[in-house]
Amino acid sequence: MAESMTGGAVNRRTFLTYAAGISGSLTLTGCATSGSTAMQSDITDLTATELSDAIRTRQVRCVDVMEAYLQRVHRYNPRYNAIVSLRDDQVLLEEAAAADAALQNGEYWGWMHGMPHAIKDLADAKGLVTTYGSPLFAQNVARKDSLPVARIREQGAIFIGKTNVPEFGLGSNTYNAVYGVTRNAYDPNLSAGGSSGGAATAVALHLTPCADGSDMMGSLRNPAAFNNVVGFRPSQGRVPSPSAQTEIFYNQLSTDGPMGRSVADTIQLLTTMAGYDPRAPLALRDDLPDAGAFRMSRLDELKIGWMADYSGYLPMEGGILDLCQTALGILSQHGASVEDCMPDFDMARLWEVWLTLRQWSMSDLRLLYENEAARSLLKPEVIWEIENGAGMTAAEISDAAKGRSAWYRALLALFETFDFLALPSAQVFPFAAETPWPKSVNGIAMDTYHRWMEVVIGGTLAGLPVVSLPAGFGPQGRPMGIQFMGRPGEDQKVLEFALAYEAATVQIARRSILNAEGQNNH
Repeated sequence: MAESMTGGAVNRRTFLTYAAGISGSLTLTGCATSGSTAMQSDITDLTATELSDAIRTRQVRCVDVMEAYLQRVHRYNPRYNAIVSLRDDQVLLEEAAAADAALQNGEYWGWMHGMPHAIKDLADAKGLVTTYGSPLFAQNVARKDSLPVARIREQGAIFIGKTNVPEFGLGSNTYNAVYGVTRNAYDPNLSAGGSSGGAATAVALHLTPCADGSDMMGSLRNPAAFNNVVGFRPSQGRVPSPSAQTEIFYNQLSTDGPMGRSVADTIQLLTTMAGYDPRAPLALRDDLPDAGAFRMSRLDELKIGWMADYSGYLPMEGGILDLCQTALGILSQHGASVEDCMPDFDMARLWEVWLTLRQWSMSDLRLLYENEAARSLLKPEVIWEIENGAGMTAAEISDAAKGRSAWYRALLALFETFDFLALPSAQVFPFAAETPWPKSVNGIAMDTYHRWMEVVIGGTLAGLPVVSLPAGFGPQGRPMGIQFMGRPGEDQKVLEFALAYEAATVQIARRSILNAEGQNNH
């Protein structure tokens, strides 16, 4: 555990509370030969589900899988900085060899048997450093797995390291004083988004087969959009992450969730992470079916409500709405009904509700703020959140909770007409990686460091299942996504729709392809 400069231990409970809450198929012919460059290249091209099948049927060895991914990580990660706290190659190869030996002896650990995986650096993985992107926790080694991480480990994954995050997950540009900046898979000069920026870039660059993440203010959706991958924010309570150090009743803004190169991969990881646990009293008690039970929706049976920019309320960079409308047009060509709609709610009030509940949820961070030595190591945005949350009154929190409830009811009213509600996944295209956050959008000044992310708060405050799917590329080749919200608890239906979207469109298949010099030729 990190020590403060005054000699006293920094309160780890404070950070655990926050971290837990924020937080074309190839045919393989025969077994791979260790050291085969061509085979190793093919391995990293496989989706997670394809790779899982190849390992299970022993068409490829776990050692070859690990070698292929480590080669790619060492080649590209120094430039893109998606994976941090990378473990020793030899140790990882030994663990992969043990996975091969287990298969040889008839032991199959689960669908991630022997697959490399990197955990988001807001979650604890036993034996790995959890920094939360803060120098205060640069030496903080986790003593146990968080619940979603334990479930991933139980499926046979080999943890190769962590994925990079902004400091304490605050903001949608992944940089921190411990590991530096994570860069966009399609252009290393651009932001990867955040807070699951390292996860999104790792998936897009094929540094990992899939990735876990977490979402409070679009942290699974915004980086997915910026990196042309799939990000899914589950229904609140679908993926519990309880901890003995965390409050488990009131702070219901964040959730863990999956990212994937394909919808099928995203579904597979979700079914691994999800499930009731009695230590999380508000966890959903219904079980999702196995990933193989998910079936593609019929688009001609669906009605989609397009909320766009909330009738001009949200400032939006030029080209984003056009891309999303083009994607919706393709769905219409396949029979889906798409209509404009608008919730019956004052959107300015929704932002005030968000500010109140978000800042209140971070009130424990004041213990660091009160420590002068620790405060000196906090980025300005963290200090701003703490200072604004410090004087929160019970009346303000109560009023915000009532506003949140009214917003939920407004969306339920729309779901009486529509199966899904659609919005862009972000209000700006990926911006310069060295820019902490956009100060204006389409000429309109942003009054907070996260106002440009306002488009994502609706799904969070309603606790709905929301998937971010690739929508296309702007004139400068920058990726963008479109998010679809489903009814409360209907995670399966949202992802079955996503399977249909994936089949109808081409953007998910448009991968980031790097040449030998690490330049993007997508």
